Order: sequence, then structure tokens, then C-alpha cells
Amino acid sequence: MLRIVAESVISPAEVMERAREFFGPRGLGLEERVEGPLCLVFSGGGGFVRVSASSVDGGRTRVDMETREWELKARDFARTLS
Repeated sequence: MLRIVAESVISPAEVMERAREFFGPRGLGLEERVEGPLCLVFSGGGGFVRVSASSVDGGRTRVDMETREWELKARDFARTLS
């Protein structure tokens, strides 16, 4: 299992939309489950990716990801947020 913490200037809502596009049916094809307004879990292929986002000081967004079996793709996604 891998945990990734990233910061971005993208809003938390936009991070969630980008996560849907990247990991969801139109992207990697993972099944999506909503865990909250700013927390999504994608599962498939024997693993999962959990993405959550929150606002922090200075207008930035903190993105927390936890993954198993999708480590490389989660890192790729984190790179798109900078």
C-alpha cells in the first residue's frame, strides 16, 4: 500500500472531477464509490485508489491518496495536479 500527499492550486472540487476522469469508467475503467463530498474510492483489478481533497491556507488544496495495486497510476495522477 502507498500513501501520497500532494498540494495543488486546483480547487478540491476540480481535483475530484479530474480523479473521476483519470480513474473512472472514461479513464482507467475503475468502479467509483463516493465516500463523501470530497472523497472518492475507485476499485478494480484487485486493488483500489482513495482520493480526498481539502482546502488549506493560501488557497491551496491538499490531496491525500491511498492505493494498493495502482501505485504507478496514482503517482501519475498526482503529477497532473502540480
